[in-house]
Amino acid sequence: MKNDSKLLDNNKVNVIELAQKLIRFNTVNPPGNEREIAEYCGTLLSNNGFNVKYYKYDKNRLNLVAEIGLSEEAFPIVLSGHLDVVPLGQKEWTVDPFAAVIKDGKLFGRGACDMKGGVAAIITSAIKSANTQLPKGGIRIILSSSEEDGCKGIRHLADSENLGNARAVVVAEPTDNLPICGHKGALYLWVRTFGVTAHSSMPDKGVNAIYKAARAITKIENYKFDVEVDPILGMPTINIGVVQGGLNINSVPDKAEFSIDVRSTTKINHSELLSKLEQILGDEFIIETLIDRKPVFTDVESNFVKSVDRVIGIDRANNNIPKALPYVTDASILQEIYKGVPTIILGPGKAAMAHQTDEYCEVESIIKAEENFYRIIGN
Repeated sequence: MKNDSKLLDNNKVNVIELAQKLIRFNTVNPPGNEREIAEYCGTLLSNNGFNVKYYKYDKNRLNLVAEIGLSEEAFPIVLSGHLDVVPLGQKEWTVDPFAAVIKDGKLFGRGACDMKGGVAAIITSAIKSANTQLPKGGIRIILSSSEEDGCKGIRHLADSENLGNARAVVVAEPTDNLPICGHKGALYLWVRTFGVTAHSSMPDKGVNAIYKAARAITKIENYKFDVEVDPILGMPTINIGVVQGGLNINSVPDKAEFSIDVRSTTKINHSELLSKLEQILGDEFIIETLIDRKPVFTDVESNFVKSVDRVIGIDRANNNIPKALPYVTDASILQEIYKGVPTIILGPGKAAMAHQTDEYCEVESIIKAEENFYRIIGN
């Protein structure tokens, strides 16, 4: 998709029109291909006074950082979103997933909910704020690539660039426009074990790696976390999601592999947990860490959370607001690099609609998100 110069010249861009245009970029990950959409967003922001920088993550993949009004008087507010989307899935869609059709008040398309509606609201609210109520510390927008496979884009950006300081972070993932103050961390592990191959008619001549893996998986299934309940995040969980092994039916397999997915709380230290798992499985197993993301937590009594609740009209005592989210976001990296600053996840759309066939986001929800972000920035 080519840039629309008419849109880019208009600093009063409509948030729904922008969300539609973003959906029309095919950024399914893999492979992602976020370069064009990042450049499109960057040109729009640059034309409206933002200082925009692009950072390469991989071939045809960019992270974007846009800033305006930064000063030494105060730290900026950071607004963040990701540009990649998940694959379409096996089930056939009833609408074109990249046409961004609006029907019955719903904007359909891959990424409408997760999270191009949120990205559009970030951009338009920031442009409006820059023109009418630029905060003392300014605004920083971070749009990442490769979030859907473990927040790899933002991790790469944080490891390779100095992203300055922040007074608070807002990540525009779908929360039905409710400000959520935390989510569990994630520790993804890949486990390998080896055996000795032999003909399946003489299994005693070999060592079956799948049997070894099966015994280890049973130990993981029965693993109990000896930790306190986190008042916000609850108890950690552990799951085996992938098992692989063997090459053919009539051979004793000499290699087997499986995954371990831990969703952690603030009561768990990932390094200590990894050591425990290594002890449980023993030295016949090689454990590789794929993803290591810390949990996110912000006290609901913090001044920033109270301010957000007030300006968007949320009363936590009288609203059924979830304490935390079940999924991992870029907030896990951002709160870490910004040294624990107040961080909330807040955006349009319902989390249950993310990654679904015929994904959609209510038009009014995106409009409401733009209003929320504008009020938060100006407060």
